[in-house]
Amino acid sequence: MNSAVQDRISTGIAGLDDILGGGLTPQRIYLVEGSPGAGKTTLGLQFLLDGVANRESGLYITLSETADELAAVAASHGWDIAPLSVYELAGDADLDPDAQQSVFHPSEVELGETTRNVMDQVDAVRPVRVVFDSLSELRLLAQNPLRYRRQILALKQFFASRACTVLLLDDKTSQSDQHLHSIAHGVISLEQIAKEFGKERRRVNIVKMRGIRFRGGYHDYTLDTGGITMYPRLVAAEHLRSFVPTVRSTGSEGIDALLGGGLVQGTNTLMVGPSGIGKTTLSTRCLLSALERGEAASFYLFDEGLGTFFARNEAMGMRLQPFLDRGKLRIHHIDPAELSPGEFAQMLRDAVERNGVSFIVIDSLNAYLQAMPGEQYLILQMHELLSYLNQQGVTTVLVLGQHGMVGEVKSDVDLSYLSDSTVLMRFFESNGRLRRAVTVIKSRSAEHALTIHELQLGAEGIRVGAPLEGFDGVLTGLPSYRGLTPMMSDLPAHGER
Repeated sequence: MNSAVQDRISTGIAGLDDILGGGLTPQRIYLVEGSPGAGKTTLGLQFLLDGVANRESGLYITLSETADELAAVAASHGWDIAPLSVYELAGDADLDPDAQQSVFHPSEVELGETTRNVMDQVDAVRPVRVVFDSLSELRLLAQNPLRYRRQILALKQFFASRACTVLLLDDKTSQSDQHLHSIAHGVISLEQIAKEFGKERRRVNIVKMRGIRFRGGYHDYTLDTGGITMYPRLVAAEHLRSFVPTVRSTGSEGIDALLGGGLVQGTNTLMVGPSGIGKTTLSTRCLLSALERGEAASFYLFDEGLGTFFARNEAMGMRLQPFLDRGKLRIHHIDPAELSPGEFAQMLRDAVERNGVSFIVIDSLNAYLQAMPGEQYLILQMHELLSYLNQQGVTTVLVLGQHGMVGEVKSDVDLSYLSDSTVLMRFFESNGRLRRAVTVIKSRSAEHALTIHELQLGAEGIRVGAPLEGFDGVLTGLPSYRGLTPMMSDLPAHGER
């Protein structure tokens, strides 16, 4: 391990350590800023409790909360803060602005009473880690920017002389305090974004970190019982893995023939078509085939209820329960209103890296889109996600629903260029009956068929008919059939190709 990384200390949050490339440089002062409710206090407590676990003394200095309130926050997460030293500076005398003195540097000039009390407490406890909560109260006590800046500089010099690693918490009540960023060794910004519907979204951004190469940009995190969990933004280039791609059957001879042999390991296949056409059924058939080969698989179900999902598969002879019972299959029912994109990406990473999953189905991308702030970000997220899965040798099936049954059929977003293979499914009419058609319009890994075939789904499973010569308009959304090939309902069951 790099010696620079060995010298780091953990923040107490594994995801944040990952973002920082190993943790914080010790004996420095850091600014943690964020609006009320973003999780600053929780982060501070996790930082100190991690120190306790490593036999490092910790001191929590609170100007904004009482010690009882702080203990209640810790108890809500199931933490015991008895090993920590908590110093409460919320007494009437401490909060009296008239009692404050101007603070000048060097230290022979008398400091304000609050600052002096903080220093006396640090000298008494001799902590390795310190959390100062919060700077907004210190700002009010200072009464003017010059005095406030001098107090911060004096505290920085003092903490440096005592070899403390310090987190200064600030609720960003003053947007003009940019000089804090220049004083601090690093700045961690926490954000809480309220959505019009669904769960609020939280994200972290490392504004600066001297001497550390960190992962920039926004990273999602959750604040729940047990503390903060951060999900580092996925960068596919950091997760390269060698494997030999092999072609594997979908479980349907007809679909295998259309794809030029089947699904290739380390590629993704996009199932596109209107609602009810059979995208989920075809995806499940591919999944079941992988399970029957002994692979571990995960199914991420956004749209459909689990009861309906299992009932339909049982009716088609696709029994998934035995694989669930053996732990080879995990089905996750996802509520997009409650899930951030970063959390979903971490779920996939855990499935691949911890559970050995090699086959994944995401049904559907339409619902996943609703969890995203915009189409542009969905494209970028999916690009990294699919690149990561491909590099890990995972076979991925994606379902994308289209709007409309007849006429112009539209998608929420065009992801076809990100897919390695694209299976297109359409409804069409013939002799007064509604029928299904299937074709493969793209494959990067094999020479696929360019013909259109009738598709039937039923208790017998998935049946693919002979090529429908004379089929027109399937890509326009208004397919018409003028050929002589009989429909599959007129053929015996062995007519499947």
